[in-house]
Amino acid sequence: MYYFTEEFEEKIRCFTAAAAMAAPWKPLLLNAIQTNSNLKHSSFFQLATIGSNGRPTNRTIVFRGFENVSDRIQINTDCRTSKVEEIKHCPFGEICWYFTDSWEQFRINGRVDIIDESDPDPLKLQQREKSWFASSLKSRLQYLGPSPGLPCISEETSSSHEYSLDPSSGPVSAFCLLVLDPDQVDYLNLKSNERISFTYKQDGDGNKRWTSKKINP
Repeated sequence: MYYFTEEFEEKIRCFTAAAAMAAPWKPLLLNAIQTNSNLKHSSFFQLATIGSNGRPTNRTIVFRGFENVSDRIQINTDCRTSKVEEIKHCPFGEICWYFTDSWEQFRINGRVDIIDESDPDPLKLQQREKSWFASSLKSRLQYLGPSPGLPCISEETSSSHEYSLDPSSGPVSAFCLLVLDPDQVDYLNLKSNERISFTYKQDGDGNKRWTSKKINP
């Protein structure tokens, strides 16, 4: 007969809880990203939000990876864009991501967290800085331009205007990190004619767990 220490049993409980909480759709998404990695547009997806007028708004943005080892999706943006105000008004959004080679679609719904320079959480500010340095210098220079969406008032606002930035300097004030925390994922594979719905729920013990079910395409 084998006897386990309390420490070992606690590790087993933590491992079991982590396995239950793991997002079963994430391996599907990672595989789709890998399968379609030869296509530059596979790193782009659409993010839909709700405007202050109650109407949906949509735009194409760049996938910036997952937050650490979680299933939370990172998006870089300018805090002066309308999407930031829309998320403040209604903090929910949905991603629609279609991979043209493998014929797979992911619709990822969840709450969006805004991390700007005024965030009081030092860990979030650290994550914002990490995302800033992970982006290219050309991408960082975009945040030095005039406010997006406003009328052009001079020739200096054209894309040909040059800005300078110290590559070692931290995030500028306009830089903002959005983090979408998924709670619903709709997966569709048009090649296999398969569709799966994933939902994030709490069980009787208060633990959050993913459930899945196959549905008609």
